[in-house]
Amino acid sequence: MKVAPVQDVLTIQQAADLLNVSRPYLLQLIERGDIPAHRTGKHRRVRLAHLMRFKADLDRASNEAMAELARQGQELQLGYE
Repeated sequence: MKVAPVQDVLTIQQAADLLNVSRPYLLQLIERGDIPAHRTGKHRRVRLAHLMRFKADLDRASNEAMAELARQGQELQLGYE
């Protein structure tokens, strides 16, 4: 785990590290419009607030999917409690 000062604006690599994804994948998310970014000169930057909002949405969707799988497992009596 890395400990670093909290910044309002992150480089693409810092943002990718925070999400634990590759830099190219993060760039795909940005190009798709899933995460807002802006340019500073020729470099892109991501606001920490936008990144944390994306992560919260991703975590929420993951939790909902897990709950649905658990519900289906119980409904089908697959032995999951």
